[in-house]
Amino acid sequence: MPRNQNAEQDNPCLKEQELSFKCLNKNNFDRDKCEIYFANYNNCKEFWNKVKTERRAKGIAPYLPPLEERDGIKAEYMKGKPQQS
Repeated sequence: MPRNQNAEQDNPCLKEQELSFKCLNKNNFDRDKCEIYFANYNNCKEFWNKVKTERRAKGIAPYLPPLEERDGIKAEYMKGKPQQS
């Protein structure tokens, strides 16, 4: 359970953030061993910042979608994304 009751609502990348912290703790704060976690967290932040910017431009509030809408937004994005080989 997150320390802050609103952490999950306020931070759509909470899971990625916590995984990064766990990796650092597990690997004695050797950042090189956790690069994949950092990249995943940065990708997450970039994605949700783009979503917030688009919603703001369209006048949709709240800018950060509620928890119950996020899975649908991610799924919609993934449908339009080219497959990696």
